[in-house]
Amino acid sequence: MDSGSRAAFTEFVHARGPALQRTAYLLTGDWALAEDLVQTALARSYPRWSRIEAADPEAYVRRALVNTYASWWRRRWRGEVPHGELPDLATGDRWADVDSRAALHAALGRLPRRMRAVVVLRYHEDLPETEVARLLGISVGTVKSQCAKALGKLRADAGLAGYEPAAKEA
Repeated sequence: MDSGSRAAFTEFVHARGPALQRTAYLLTGDWALAEDLVQTALARSYPRWSRIEAADPEAYVRRALVNTYASWWRRRWRGEVPHGELPDLATGDRWADVDSRAALHAALGRLPRRMRAVVVLRYHEDLPETEVARLLGISVGTVKSQCAKALGKLRADAGLAGYEPAAKEA
């Protein structure tokens, strides 16, 4: 395509693009899909522009727009079949775990630093009491008492009310 045809195409798109977009929106009912439809119609018209611009370019592009829309409509999958009754499918709450984790994280944040460290190392990292004591530089008895006090505070924490402890895996 020569530079004159390219310039004429660019001028046509700038002048008539909004009108084509409105037409495509009325066809599709979706602004983003309308943009795709206009772009596809213009992309199909561009290689033939030197022949089209001599005739009526807007009519040609509108025809390409409507034909593209019709081909999209014909290709749409029609595999869904409506039913009078929906099947009963029980699904769990996918986000319940996220909520309980956030509540537990907030409750851990309300513990004093040492208790939080003991609980995290003992239960999250699954370290033995002796290793927790060694890492924190405290006695094993202190680890045990801090764990007991921390678990008591977590059980009494109002932010964790309503959350059940996770079932242990066998």
